[in-house]
Amino acid sequence: MKLSVIVPVYNEQATVRQLLEKLVKVSQVKQVVVVDDGSADQTVHEIKKVKSPKIELFQKDNGGKGSAVRLGLTKVTGDYVLIQDADMEYDPEDIPIMVEPVTKGKAEVVYGSRFLGPHLNLLFWHRVGNSMLNLLVNILYNTTLSDMETCYKLVPTQVLRDLNLVSNSFELEPEITCKLLKRSVRIYEVPISYVGRDFSQGKKITWRDGFSAVGVILKQRFFN
Repeated sequence: MKLSVIVPVYNEQATVRQLLEKLVKVSQVKQVVVVDDGSADQTVHEIKKVKSPKIELFQKDNGGKGSAVRLGLTKVTGDYVLIQDADMEYDPEDIPIMVEPVTKGKAEVVYGSRFLGPHLNLLFWHRVGNSMLNLLVNILYNTTLSDMETCYKLVPTQVLRDLNLVSNSFELEPEITCKLLKRSVRIYEVPISYVGRDFSQGKKITWRDGFSAVGVILKQRFFN
């Protein structure tokens, strides 16, 4: 497997360098496509400190995580893609766990579930929101996912491109999941570690994004 990792970044000067240094050391990772989404701090400066032939940096105006991932998807060369946030909530050391079911022929698409593995306690309302979104997807698409909002989604590059993603922000996560399920793709979940941030540490997703996610889920199920 040639694995490409897309790293959407926005104002993550405190963590992006550490993240990239860990990411390039993962043997399964052959390409790291970093998309800076118009950061206004020293993020790009920190990215450029990490010297590795695996890293390719692209810059764009601020448009949201979804728009950054969609740009990254046009630049990847691997046959598989993994999305990696730059905030260190997800640990690159878990990537071999993600890859294993594919290399063993057990799965085509793998999700890393934050709730099956060890994790720092989440903010209460974020946990409630995640549970409600998971329940809605499981009911509407007749599945049993534990973490459809996870960032860690390992998908064949061509499959991900064929989804024709349109989301610009955090609603990208339910869009990917719903479009995969509509294609009858069976998603394999593995436990990963998770260290969530709070708002004082720079967490960006809010309750408004939860409402947007509901809209995407309903639209994909009933109107597309």
